Amino acid sequence: MDWLTVLPPAIAIIIVLWKKEVILALLLSVVSAEFLLLLLSNEASLFLTPINTIERIISTVSDPGNARILVFSLLVGALLAFVRDSGGVAAMVNKLINSGIASTKRRVGGITMFTGIAIFIESNLSVLTSGILARGLFDKFKMSRARLAYVIDSTSAPVCILILLNGWGAYILALLSSYDLGQNPLEILWSTLPYNIYAWLTLVVVAYTIAGDKVHGPMAQAEIDLERIDSNVEVAAPSKARFMLVPMLVMVFGMLGFMFWTGEGDLTSGSGSKSVLYATFLACIVAYAMLLIGKKTDNKGAFKMGFNGMSELLPLVTIVLLSITLGDSLKELGTGTFAAGLVGSYLSIYLIIPMLFIAGGIISFTTGTSWGTFAILIPIGMPLAQSLGLPPEIVLAAILGGGIFGDHCSPISDTTAISSLAAGCDLLTHVRTQLPYALVVGATTIIGYIGISVVAL
Repeated sequence: MDWLTVLPPAIAIIIVLWKKEVILALLLSVVSAEFLLLLLSNEASLFLTPINTIERIISTVSDPGNARILVFSLLVGALLAFVRDSGGVAAMVNKLINSGIASTKRRVGGITMFTGIAIFIESNLSVLTSGILARGLFDKFKMSRARLAYVIDSTSAPVCILILLNGWGAYILALLSSYDLGQNPLEILWSTLPYNIYAWLTLVVVAYTIAGDKVHGPMAQAEIDLERIDSNVEVAAPSKARFMLVPMLVMVFGMLGFMFWTGEGDLTSGSGSKSVLYATFLACIVAYAMLLIGKKTDNKGAFKMGFNGMSELLPLVTIVLLSITLGDSLKELGTGTFAAGLVGSYLSIYLIIPMLFIAGGIISFTTGTSWGTFAILIPIGMPLAQSLGLPPEIVLAAILGGGIFGDHCSPISDTTAISSLAAGCDLLTHVRTQLPYALVVGATTIIGYIGISVVAL
């Protein structure tokens, strides 16, 4: 019966590919997961399934961490509306172009990637900041929003997993702390850097896309389609760049301050979900105040502007909600544990590390969460490293890279949805255009781990 646990994510992926309806796919996937949970508990009932589905959604929203992500996603809509309708975005675009900093496509791409790298403290903040900054620039130079979504998505997570002075590093350290691997967990974590092939190669491909101004596959078609239509997005007339710049700086530095505060002076111990929510809320307040002080609108107009921005993002916020809900259902169903069973003792020792990467990709793809993948596979991979004498840093690097790889491919990932949200790109377009890049890098990574295993073991 274990194989049944993969049916819900399979249903979601099939419906997405068939009907192109993400919300419907996710909802039916959650319903099927709840039905299977009832079936496995010998309480299968078509009547109870929709009730349990509603309760699962309620329990998801009731979780403080999940609620913060959802409120954050709504506030992003308000913030985007404030900086856009104030004329700040248009003014910032003109300022960057006139100064020569963003005078070419390559420079625009470079600014976007640099922003994503510089804000390594939290992945959602990274994609949000670089996405908002670059939207108008990509439109100005007639580069597709799909390309923007790819650049910010494929920069943020790899950078966060390579520059580990953030919540990612603290989370992984916590998972490692219970294993006696003969080394300090921090030492093992930092030793993963040269072996995290997927993260490094992903950044190299993003840099190639920017430096060469080349796109391939479905993304190339997205660029052609953009050239056939009027790509000028209607925005407010340029005013002052400060209407965008000040709220963005408040958000970035506010995030750092709140990370220190929630971590009681330790940046790496801070709460990412709390900090990004508080920082975005603070940025909204500042943007709102600047609108009133600058006499861009009155109090009623500012609120209407903010709520209009939120409403624009409601479909994506719904996708984020259902993605998190599905992840909770699949966790209880044991989908990730079943997928992890791909790694067995019958494998050749030279295939264990590549298979851990593949298993990480499958778990992350089918559950939509890289952090959940780490929680499932690290307790499997570390005992393997202990019993078989495998280098723990290589084992850990394969697990971390696999989690990000599957997340980049998955249409049910909340990170994918937030990247689409930040870029202003259709979710399925983002998945379809990013997938070939992720698959090529993933396949190359598997070959690399096979080679490393042959040499190192």
